[in-house]
Amino acid sequence: MGKRWEIPADKKERMISKLIDIYGEDRAKNIYPKLEEKIQNFIGTKFQKQGKTWVDQSDVMLITYGDQIKEEGKPNLQSLHEFMNQYLDGVVSAVHILPFYPYSSDDGFSVIDYFAVNPELGEWKDVEGIAEDFEIMFDAVINHISAKSDWFQDYLQGDEKYKNFFVEADPNADYSTVTRPRALPLLTEFDTAEGKKHIWTTFSEDQIDLNYDNEEVLLTIMELLLFYVEKGAKMLRLDAIGYMWKRLGTNCIHLDEAHKIIQLFRDVFETVAPETIMITETNVPHKDNISYFGNGHNEAQMVYQFPLPPLTLHAFYNGDATYLSKWADSLEKISDETTFFNFLASHDGIGVMPTKGILSDEQVEAMADKVKEHGGYVSMKDNGDGTKSPYELNINYFEALSHPEDSQEIKVKRFLAAQSILLSLEGVPGIYVHSLLGSDNYHEGVEETGRFRSINREKLNRSKLEAELNTEGSQRNEVFSRFKQMIQARRGESSFDPNGSQEVLSLNDSVFALKRTSKDGKEQLLFAVNVSGKEQQITFAKKDLPDTGRLTDLITGEQSGNPITLAPYEFKWLKGDDS
Repeated sequence: MGKRWEIPADKKERMISKLIDIYGEDRAKNIYPKLEEKIQNFIGTKFQKQGKTWVDQSDVMLITYGDQIKEEGKPNLQSLHEFMNQYLDGVVSAVHILPFYPYSSDDGFSVIDYFAVNPELGEWKDVEGIAEDFEIMFDAVINHISAKSDWFQDYLQGDEKYKNFFVEADPNADYSTVTRPRALPLLTEFDTAEGKKHIWTTFSEDQIDLNYDNEEVLLTIMELLLFYVEKGAKMLRLDAIGYMWKRLGTNCIHLDEAHKIIQLFRDVFETVAPETIMITETNVPHKDNISYFGNGHNEAQMVYQFPLPPLTLHAFYNGDATYLSKWADSLEKISDETTFFNFLASHDGIGVMPTKGILSDEQVEAMADKVKEHGGYVSMKDNGDGTKSPYELNINYFEALSHPEDSQEIKVKRFLAAQSILLSLEGVPGIYVHSLLGSDNYHEGVEETGRFRSINREKLNRSKLEAELNTEGSQRNEVFSRFKQMIQARRGESSFDPNGSQEVLSLNDSVFALKRTSKDGKEQLLFAVNVSGKEQQITFAKKDLPDTGRLTDLITGEQSGNPITLAPYEFKWLKGDDS
């Protein structure tokens, strides 16, 4: 290592302050020098990439597995890279590659080796190659690690280094207050060199929770996150991060120590890699979710907008946008250094916990029943009192919105109407690969794995996929070509800047409408989408219209006056025509 870099006194002080909050003053004094050593090792090695330090309207992210697009004789990551260069150049700016590390279960989220690329996908050079052309979000699956990992196997064998890396627990203690994300046992019994031990496993017996009360775990994970930045990560998705600190007698989620650890991560990145953006993945009610913004300057820069997928689905199921509109109207701007990560579909299902306090239990049950009618499944959670309730709706989003008896034209129109909401809301849109490619439910995957989430995780043969995309009139072709047009139009409009302003317009119960204004206040755009199967008429207020009163649709170029008629599932992006 070369010359040591002098860490600014104010940044050093902030890091030490967080360590004191987490571990107490005496321990913090011993931990900080080790943390600084991790930072010094990183300085000068980090991946250099020219680009923006924050986000704007041009930021649109693809969400995909590293092996989602496959072909014989080529590493999967190379196939993905080539496909993106050929079909998505100028369409998406970034890609979230779901865990691409060696793993043992849960489609990548039981990581065996954090520091390696799954050889079935490729090598680090393949990841770095993608990072040359697109910004990348890495998964930081740092709440838990695979039971097959060297770390846990060494623990089982009595290696002193890993003695306190995991959370040993008394099976007879009271865990009734602990939040349970899945209907599975919280503790798992293992044979160790010291006899049988019960270990904390929040998500599954193959996903062993890390013990952050041991500072060596924190330091090792900090080294890992810096390594990811070195390898090209612009964004870090902190998976299931709310569960990372345990204290009996509490719900063991969203504890102060968890927030302080994320704030410490932010302090380190602000010091050595300020272009790094942290995104927290916390599938919980809205108030808890946005708590990970901290004060707007000291914690995550983005949080997942988890209420959006179920509320959008509810709007289209009922032809009623009032719940979606009321929720969107309640969103508050946090700061110019934060924004939401908006999405409708992902590798997981459609979480319904974030609708708590917005939709009733009966409304959620009705959605669950509709999903089953459309070929999907419903995952249940343990409420801790012997009852279970819907946790997640497992279905491809296109199919979730598609009534079996509808024509392809109506299915595509309804689906793209939903996507227009994703692209219009304040924040950065994330688009799951199967949504962009117009995929259907993958029932074969569920039969093969026995897991409901496999319904939306099909791996695609590249040549077959490209043939379908290029077949005019096919479902894939219709969705992909029209979706791309929408994305490209959005990326050119400063009114869609994530740090611009947003006003929800109440025009009609069956219409979701917004007024978006650019960050500098110079550009405005009106958005309206009909979530029902019936024609709707809307009238914009005079104050929201240009002086001429004439509006031009951004997609079709057609001019219109006021009022405006929206056909079933039609949406419009309208700009003032001052000519």
